Amino acid sequence: MSVTAAMVKELREKTGAGMMDCKKALAETNGDMEAAIDWLRAKGIAKADKKSGRTAAEGLIGIASAGNKAVVVEINSETDFVARNDAFQDLVRGVAAVAVDTDGSVDAISAANYPATGKSVADTVTDAIATIGENMTLRRAALLSVDNGVVATYIHNSVADGLGKLGVLVALKSTGDKEALNAIGRQVAMHVAATNPLAVRPSEIDPAVAERERNVFIEQSRASGKPDNIIEKMVEGRMRKFFEEVALLSQAFVMNPDQTVEAAIKEAEKTVGAPIEVAGIARLLLGEGVQKEESDFAAEVAAAAKG
Repeated sequence: MSVTAAMVKELREKTGAGMMDCKKALAETNGDMEAAIDWLRAKGIAKADKKSGRTAAEGLIGIASAGNKAVVVEINSETDFVARNDAFQDLVRGVAAVAVDTDGSVDAISAANYPATGKSVADTVTDAIATIGENMTLRRAALLSVDNGVVATYIHNSVADGLGKLGVLVALKSTGDKEALNAIGRQVAMHVAATNPLAVRPSEIDPAVAERERNVFIEQSRASGKPDNIIEKMVEGRMRKFFEEVALLSQAFVMNPDQTVEAAIKEAEKTVGAPIEVAGIARLLLGEGVQKEESDFAAEVAAAAKG
């Protein structure tokens, strides 16, 4: 297929690579954007796909808790001006409150009854579009629950109670003290906000994601000209490092980089008074995947923790 200027522009925005490099990458991969990103990475031209930390969609992330479960929802609007509107904020807060009693799927939330209007959430959002005068959509949601323990929550860039630009849930299984458990859970949630781990444990990382990284490492290692047996060892070493960096428990803890998250949780068991298991995590960044100026979440969250 022919490579258009728009495709080159999109690839440049996602990778920071030069125009000619982007054009060549798209030509080599028959216009496949994801494959072109990997091609640039393999050549050392692009460090990584930067799109995950960039966003242009406006709106709000809302969080609600009930007992041993919590939900995080994303409702988009066209402008940040509407996101600051009291009526829109009430809507997001209300949808989150309804969502916590569903299975957490967008379909289930959309079909659920919205008490304030007596209509479904979907119809209530449609009515709000007519009232506020701007398109809105319930884009994503995630719900976590535990039989014993807590689901800790954290909102980054908070604009009101339970509302912000980035929401995190961390489910901790434990029979220990809930107040102490919630305290370590909130710290871990702040860590997740800052580092965006792909999974709790290496074994839980999407095999397709791992295979994609492996293929990039193989191409990079082949450029060294070393024998295949050496390349294999190089790739295995880089994959071990990759798993350590993207799995929550093996990451250096933002609150104390001298210990891993796993070690910090183990230490917290003394205060909680019982073993702790991280049962799950969920992280929603407003409009994730769409172009916008990036923020250093690690620095912001660390500063918030110290403040």
